[in-house]
Amino acid sequence: MSKLVLYHGSPEIIEKPIFGKGKTYNDYGRGFYCTTNLELAKEWACTEGIDGYANQYEIETDYLKILNLSSDEYTILHWLAMLMTYRKLRLSTPIMKRGAEWLKEHFFVPIDEYDAIIGYHADDSYFSFARAFVGNEISLGQLSHAMKLGKLGEQFVLKSQKAFEAIRFVSYQTSDNTIYYARRKARDDAARSAFFKELEIDDVNGIYMRDIIREEVMADDPRLR
Repeated sequence: MSKLVLYHGSPEIIEKPIFGKGKTYNDYGRGFYCTTNLELAKEWACTEGIDGYANQYEIETDYLKILNLSSDEYTILHWLAMLMTYRKLRLSTPIMKRGAEWLKEHFFVPIDEYDAIIGYHADDSYFSFARAFVGNEISLGQLSHAMKLGKLGEQFVLKSQKAFEAIRFVSYQTSDNTIYYARRKARDDAARSAFFKELEIDDVNGIYMRDIIREEVMADDPRLR
C-alpha cells in the first residue's frame, strides 16, 4: 500500500477535509490543496500577526487516479492552461487574450476523471510570472527558470469524493507567524527580485507566446521539452 504524507497550512485545525468546499478560483479549481513540505505548509498557514496550523495527513494513493503535471508527458504550458482556466486573470492586451485562448484550446487537460492533481503551486509571484509569459514579455525558457525561483515545489490537490475518503488526519503543528510569515514574505521578495533581473535579459532565440500562436505550436513540439 502506497502512503503519502501531506500537509495543509490553515488558520484552523482541519481534522476532516470536506469534499465540495474551497474556492472555485484556485489553481486547479475547487479542491483541498496540500504539500509534502512541512515548512512550506507552515509558511502558508499564518498571516501577518496571526498564527496558524500545519495539518498533517496520510493518504493511500494506490487506488487513486492522479494527474501528474510534472511528469514527462506534460509541459509547463499544460500547467499554464489550467491557470488560464481556473484562476481569475486580467487579460489586458489582445496578445494575452489570444494566448489564454490558445493554451486552453490546445493544452488544457480535462480533470473530471482524476481524483487528485500534482502540479506547480502558483502563489502571487508565480502568477505574475505566468501573466508576463502570456503577455509576451518573457520567453518560455525564462518562465521555466522563473518557476524555480521561489522554490515552492509541487502541490497535491484532492479533487474527488474518493480522494477525500482516502485521506486521514494525523496531527498538527502550530505555525508561529513571527517566524513563518517573515519567511514567506522573504521567499516571495527574493523570487520577484530574481524575476526582475530575468526581465533585463533579452532572450532573442527563445519561444514567446506570440511564436506559439503564430506557429501553431502543439503539445508534441520538441521545443517545449
